[in-house]
Amino acid sequence: MTPPARPRVFLDGYNLALDQGTGVATYARNLSFAMGRLGFETGVLYGTRASPSRDPLIREIAFFDERVGTPPKWLVALRRARRILTTPFGETAVPVPVTGQVIATTFRDRLPHFDEIWNVQDLFQQAQAHFRVFGTELRVRLPRPPQLMHWTYPLPLRAIGTRNIYTLHDLVPLRLPYTTLDNKRRYYRMNRRIGRDADHIVTVSEASRRDIIGLLGVPEERVTNTYQAVDIPSAFTAMPMADVAAEVRGSFGLEAGGYWLFFGAIEPKKNVGRMIQAFLASGVDGPLVIVGKKAWKSEDELRLMFDDHIRSMVLEGGTLRTRRKIILLDYAPFRLLVNLIRGARAVLFPSLYEGFGLPALEAMLLGTPVITSNTASMPEVVGDAALTVDPYDISALVQAIRAVDGDPDLRARLAQAGPGRAALFSPERYAARISALYARLGVPPAAGS
Repeated sequence: MTPPARPRVFLDGYNLALDQGTGVATYARNLSFAMGRLGFETGVLYGTRASPSRDPLIREIAFFDERVGTPPKWLVALRRARRILTTPFGETAVPVPVTGQVIATTFRDRLPHFDEIWNVQDLFQQAQAHFRVFGTELRVRLPRPPQLMHWTYPLPLRAIGTRNIYTLHDLVPLRLPYTTLDNKRRYYRMNRRIGRDADHIVTVSEASRRDIIGLLGVPEERVTNTYQAVDIPSAFTAMPMADVAAEVRGSFGLEAGGYWLFFGAIEPKKNVGRMIQAFLASGVDGPLVIVGKKAWKSEDELRLMFDDHIRSMVLEGGTLRTRRKIILLDYAPFRLLVNLIRGARAVLFPSLYEGFGLPALEAMLLGTPVITSNTASMPEVVGDAALTVDPYDISALVQAIRAVDGDPDLRARLAQAGPGRAALFSPERYAARISALYARLGVPPAAGS
């Protein structure tokens, strides 16, 4: 007897295609794993620059490396003309075979769970251009449409012949407009349209849900908060602390328990400037390690790093030496980042506004004390398992840093409470929330899942 077909659900690869991960990429990846856990036949729709090809091997190669060569000019012109003529009817996705002929082990940690991969050349750039010109979503045609298309980001796209739901993580460009570079008028119009036309809106905290209802006017019954999943593979979490300390010392010259850590993008929303001021004013020992890419206005956030007082003179073995108070790392591979988190005295995450605040929860899962904000989603996510302060109040940040530094009992309490709090956002609980949402939309999980 032929087993019943599994329900097909798709998500987009908008953030999954980035060279280095982001919080939204982690969200999309964890969503794909939840789909797989629930027994759905999972498809991922990408929008890479690689031009389509009739040869499936070339399509597979181009998915992992777009430098497969330029097609003849006549073919490019033909494709462009066909695209112009057919755009009103929607862009058509092309299947990407992932057969193993291309050795993709390098990408293993970045790939989502998938049963099918599809691609439309430059899909996401096309969608933004289409919205700028026409003010409407670009339609996408998927052969044999899935029962559900879950867009993991507010994108002006709509799959034809299926239900379309969208995750709006936060409305920071509207709540803190001075912290982003978005065209606010266009962002507002696009999100209002998505809120009006979507079959459902998904978000990741009650704080974001309130914003979506209040600022975009979406009816309460059409917005569901599923939170996010926090998941770090046991291969990283089970490493003995002695090995963690040795790796941190060997890689960065840092002593476990002797440094403080921030990880995330360096941008105004993350409040890095106030964090640096508070850390320097606290007078605590050990450097502050900042791991993150410089984004817009990062020079303003990091301006104190280039002043003389970020270095201190210390007596070591009878010799006066210079010790750095701030260490900036553009990037750390995931394994090293996990070890940096585990070895930190505490993680500082005083963000001005977060839709969810995954870095704080990742640190808590690893048993590292956390100092974070009392704004937006952070209180509902961290509960009483982290120290929360007003992120605009530098004095409050100073006091929190000194409290954690000087009170071993407080550090022990936070370290013990963190993993329990993080367990509320486990992959299993997240999958259950996704399952309930999809079932309400008429797409229950596969039998036996």
